[in-house]
Amino acid sequence: MLDTNLKHLTSESDFQKTISENENVMICCGRMGPMCLPVYDVMETLEGKYPQVAFRDMEFDSNVADSVRRLPETQSFRSLPFVLYYHKGRLVEARSGKQSKSDVKSVLDGKLTSEG
Repeated sequence: MLDTNLKHLTSESDFQKTISENENVMICCGRMGPMCLPVYDVMETLEGKYPQVAFRDMEFDSNVADSVRRLPETQSFRSLPFVLYYHKGRLVEARSGKQSKSDVKSVLDGKLTSEG
Protein backbone atom coordinates (compact mmCIF):
# COMPACT_ATOMS: atom_id res chain seq x y z
CA MET A 1 0.00 0.00 0.00
CA LEU A 2 1.27 3.45 -0.87
CA ASP A 3 1.86 5.79 2.06
CA THR A 4 -0.07 8.80 0.74
CA ASN A 5 -3.18 10.69 1.81
CA LEU A 6 -4.82 9.92 -1.55
CA LYS A 7 -7.49 7.31 -2.09
CA HIS A 8 -5.92 4.08 -3.27
CA LEU A 9 -7.05 1.96 -6.20
CA THR A 10 -6.48 -1.62 -5.10
CA SER A 11 -8.48 -3.68 -7.56
CA GLU A 12 -9.56 -3.72 -11.18
CA SER A 13 -13.12 -3.02 -10.05
CA ASP A 14 -11.95 0.04 -8.04
CA PHE A 15 -10.15 1.27 -11.14
CA GLN A 16 -13.13 0.80 -13.47
CA LYS A 17 -15.64 2.14 -10.95
CA THR A 18 -13.58 5.28 -10.35
CA ILE A 19 -13.34 6.02 -14.06
CA SER A 20 -17.01 5.36 -14.71
CA GLU A 21 -18.42 7.20 -11.66
CA ASN A 22 -16.30 10.36 -11.84
CA GLU A 23 -16.30 12.82 -14.71
CA ASN A 24 -12.64 13.77 -14.13
CA VAL A 25 -9.96 11.45 -12.75
CA MET A 26 -6.21 11.73 -12.22
CA ILE A 27 -4.40 8.49 -11.38
CA CYS A 28 -0.76 8.24 -10.39
CA CYS A 29 0.59 4.70 -10.68
CA GLY A 30 3.94 4.43 -8.96
CA ARG A 31 6.07 3.57 -5.97
CA MET A 32 7.30 5.42 -2.89
CA GLY A 33 10.37 6.67 -4.71
CA PRO A 34 12.05 9.93 -5.75
CA MET A 35 10.23 10.30 -9.07
CA CYS A 36 6.79 9.50 -7.68
CA LEU A 37 6.76 11.28 -4.31
CA PRO A 38 6.69 14.79 -5.82
CA VAL A 39 3.68 13.85 -7.96
CA TYR A 40 1.79 12.46 -4.95
CA ASP A 41 2.60 15.69 -3.07
CA VAL A 42 1.29 17.80 -5.97
CA MET A 43 -1.89 15.74 -6.10
CA GLU A 44 -2.46 16.10 -2.35
CA THR A 45 -1.90 19.86 -2.63
CA LEU A 46 -4.28 20.28 -5.57
CA GLU A 47 -7.02 17.91 -4.38
CA GLY A 48 -8.84 20.61 -2.40
CA LYS A 49 -8.49 23.12 -5.22
CA TYR A 50 -10.01 20.81 -7.84
CA PRO A 51 -13.07 19.23 -6.17
CA GLN A 52 -14.37 18.17 -9.59
CA VAL A 53 -11.37 15.83 -10.05
CA ALA A 54 -11.01 12.44 -8.35
CA PHE A 55 -7.34 12.10 -7.38
CA ARG A 56 -6.23 8.48 -6.92
CA ASP A 57 -3.02 6.53 -6.56
CA MET A 58 -2.18 2.98 -7.55
CA GLU A 59 0.76 0.81 -6.51
CA PHE A 60 2.84 0.02 -9.59
CA ASP A 61 3.89 -3.41 -8.29
CA SER A 62 0.34 -4.62 -7.66
CA ASN A 63 -1.89 -6.69 -9.90
CA VAL A 64 -4.26 -3.75 -10.44
CA ALA A 65 -1.42 -1.87 -12.17
CA ASP A 66 -1.76 -4.33 -15.05
CA SER A 67 -4.80 -2.20 -15.99
CA VAL A 68 -2.43 0.71 -16.55
CA ARG A 69 0.61 -1.14 -17.91
CA ARG A 70 -1.39 -2.79 -20.68
CA LEU A 71 -2.86 0.45 -22.06
CA PRO A 72 -1.55 1.28 -25.55
CA GLU A 73 -0.78 4.81 -24.32
CA THR A 74 1.68 3.53 -21.68
CA GLN A 75 3.53 0.94 -23.76
CA SER A 76 6.46 3.27 -24.46
CA PHE A 77 6.76 4.56 -20.88
CA ARG A 78 10.13 3.82 -19.28
CA SER A 79 9.98 5.82 -16.06
CA LEU A 80 7.69 6.06 -13.07
CA PRO A 81 5.19 7.25 -12.23
CA PHE A 82 2.61 6.58 -14.92
CA VAL A 83 0.07 9.40 -14.68
CA LEU A 84 -3.33 9.07 -16.35
CA TYR A 85 -6.04 11.67 -16.81
CA TYR A 86 -9.60 10.58 -17.62
CA HIS A 87 -12.51 12.77 -18.71
CA LYS A 88 -15.97 11.23 -18.96
CA GLY A 89 -14.50 7.72 -18.94
CA ARG A 90 -12.01 8.41 -21.71
CA LEU A 91 -8.24 8.59 -21.30
CA VAL A 92 -7.34 12.11 -22.47
CA GLU A 93 -3.70 12.30 -21.36
CA ALA A 94 -1.01 9.85 -20.26
CA ARG A 95 2.42 10.91 -19.03
CA SER A 96 5.35 9.31 -17.28
CA GLY A 97 8.12 10.54 -15.04
CA LYS A 98 8.41 13.29 -12.49
CA GLN A 99 5.99 16.16 -13.02
CA SER A 100 5.84 19.59 -11.46
CA LYS A 101 2.78 21.30 -10.05
CA SER A 102 2.58 23.46 -13.19
CA ASP A 103 2.75 20.34 -15.40
CA VAL A 104 -0.19 18.78 -13.55
CA LYS A 105 -2.19 22.01 -13.42
CA SER A 106 -1.69 22.44 -17.17
CA VAL A 107 -3.43 19.13 -17.85
CA LEU A 108 -6.11 19.65 -15.20
CA ASP A 109 -6.95 23.11 -16.53
CA GLY A 110 -6.65 22.21 -20.19
CA LYS A 111 -8.20 18.77 -20.44
CA LEU A 112 -10.30 18.09 -17.34
CA THR A 113 -11.83 21.29 -16.04
CA SER A 114 -12.18 23.49 -19.09
CA GLU A 115 -15.35 23.70 -21.11
CA GLY A 116 -13.48 23.16 -24.36
